[in-house]
Amino acid sequence: MGSLCRKCELLFDGSDSCPICRSPIIVSHPELTSLNIAHVDCDAFFASVEKRDCPELRNKPVIIGGGQRGVVSTACYIARIKGVHSAMPMFQALKLCPEAVIIRPRMGVYSAVSKEIISLMKELTPQVEVISVDEAFLDFSGTKLLHKAPPAQLLVKLANRIEHEIGITCSVGLSINKFLAKIASDLEKPRGFSLIGPEDISKVMGTKPLSIIPGVGKAFQKKLDKEGLFTFGDLHNVGKNELERKFGSFGTRLWYLARGEDHRTIKVTRSIKSISNETTFSTDISDYKKLEGHAWRLTVKVTDRAKAKRLIGKTVTLKLKQHNHKIHTRQAQTPIPTNLSTQIFPIVQSLLKSAANLAPLRLLGVGLSGLEKDKKSLPITQALELDLELKSQVKVETVSDELRKKFGPNALKKGISLN
Repeated sequence: MGSLCRKCELLFDGSDSCPICRSPIIVSHPELTSLNIAHVDCDAFFASVEKRDCPELRNKPVIIGGGQRGVVSTACYIARIKGVHSAMPMFQALKLCPEAVIIRPRMGVYSAVSKEIISLMKELTPQVEVISVDEAFLDFSGTKLLHKAPPAQLLVKLANRIEHEIGITCSVGLSINKFLAKIASDLEKPRGFSLIGPEDISKVMGTKPLSIIPGVGKAFQKKLDKEGLFTFGDLHNVGKNELERKFGSFGTRLWYLARGEDHRTIKVTRSIKSISNETTFSTDISDYKKLEGHAWRLTVKVTDRAKAKRLIGKTVTLKLKQHNHKIHTRQAQTPIPTNLSTQIFPIVQSLLKSAANLAPLRLLGVGLSGLEKDKKSLPITQALELDLELKSQVKVETVSDELRKKFGPNALKKGISLN
């Protein structure tokens, strides 16, 4: 049987501990290398971010939510042991866990962390469907040849990167469709990694409550209860026509789900609002020249992507993460919409200098937003008539781009890129 070490990410045959690092934390499954649809769900996301940013909270029960009249947004797993759960009234949560640390949500921070995680996902596959700030579906069909690794191995690498680079944990489910992948990700939280193959469906699903089906709320649950339908095992014994007669089109969906069938595809949002690239350093960096070198390389990657998609933008964003994981952003506008690195980098340099006091830095990122289609660089073309320096920049950069396309990305380098 195929196995995968979740520590060193080794694929091997057998079901004992890893033959390389001896870790017992492995995942084994007969279809380990053939399942393509994944669901990645961050563990107690808001609470995990707060514990990451404030290490003294690590072993304490943490509840994210409002005041006495508010409700629980997220509870860490320590608080969950006491019975606290999402959407519970805060006064009730405090009765169950009076020693809990209450923190008001910092949605801006959570959103920024979410974007970091999604960025890591999109490095593995473009087929990412973001469900919420802390979960997404991924389709790895056709990626094995590109990455020289099966989806399961890529997902272990992803989970490890999220934990080591971003500082939170996630649970992963891998299966043949979205419905089963979502169920798989819930099987072993936190830090779970579970697979459901076609042969596992009846065994795994039989005793599961029907409340886990999307669209089955309290009212519909009562209808199912009246029919004596409490689990997937109960549902599996009812004919398709009978379910359709009792529940209409949703009855048809219930019949298919009872057999583990889900024909929904991964829905990817195609509109591009921004282009960005970032790098996490192996060790924190304080030296400005080194940071400047990284900033230049990131700027080139961003502008190359913008040119490839024939997009220009006007808002330049610099993202910085300090050694304590605190995230800062700086923004400025270009005079005209552009995708030229020679126009964008001076702005990046200026933003980086203004944030020099934040060093040492753990991560640096460059982004371009306010995007629009580049209609043969019309704003730039108009500006060329008035600005000879800009005209020269465009010519130099066009030649540079052509050389790098023909001879590779390292064919032509600026001195600053060597820092």
